[in-house]
Amino acid sequence: MRRTAARAGAGPVVDAPVAEPVAAPEQTFAPAPAAAPAPAPSPVAQPLRTEFPFELPRGYVDDAGTVHRDGVMRLATARDELIPLRDVRVQENPAYLSVVLLGRVITRLGTLAMVHDGIVENMFASDLAFLQDFYRQVNAEGHTRASVECPHCSEPFEVELGGSRLGES
Repeated sequence: MRRTAARAGAGPVVDAPVAEPVAAPEQTFAPAPAAAPAPAPSPVAQPLRTEFPFELPRGYVDDAGTVHRDGVMRLATARDELIPLRDVRVQENPAYLSVVLLGRVITRLGTLAMVHDGIVENMFASDLAFLQDFYRQVNAEGHTRASVECPHCSEPFEVELGGSRLGES
């Protein structure tokens, strides 16, 4: 005998016989699949950060003499790294790859209306080097440094793993 549950407003619970299901000889019933365990509570998911502010060491000087130092770089996509490879300037001079690539991923620089490879190619060499390193840090999730230990004194320190040319991961 099973006890039946009362429905809201249906009156008191009554003990009533309930017929048990009987399987036909040719039918078999598989056990119900076990419920998946509830997922463990996860830490609050952080939204993916896609834009990163920077400040150039010297700054880009436009035609009017205005210095632009503050900018924003976005994460690079596979397309950003592939399209410059079709550029004739890059095919003639592979070192030009970083200029074209940075022109695609820098979304803001000072008060300039638009940033493109022509802007990047007219930057000071120190600013270009800074942006190349920043690109590596942003797109490698900041993992361009590694903690190591001195084999002689066992003192921990960090080393820079970067060094490959931009766009050549």
